[in-house]
Amino acid sequence: MCPSDTTPEAWRIFLELQRQMPPEEKLRRAFELSATVRRAAEAGLRERYPDADDREIFLLLARLILGDELCERVYGKVAWPDERAP
Repeated sequence: MCPSDTTPEAWRIFLELQRQMPPEEKLRRAFELSATVRRAAEAGLRERYPDADDREIFLLLARLILGDELCERVYGKVAWPDERAP
């Protein structure tokens, strides 16, 4: 399905390039994109919680990725920055 901000010709070319790409290149790009998204999420958390230390940011990111229940099972009960008394 062609994105609304892309011409059908540009989309066709993009798909053809994707088809020609070797599997290892696709995997490398997927890992790069994943790392970029993770860094963006971390930056957003650091902006939202400027007083959080590195461990708290790590746990907040884990909570985003894993969800509340699994994060608690893996890392235990955590006092999140937005749940602390001022």
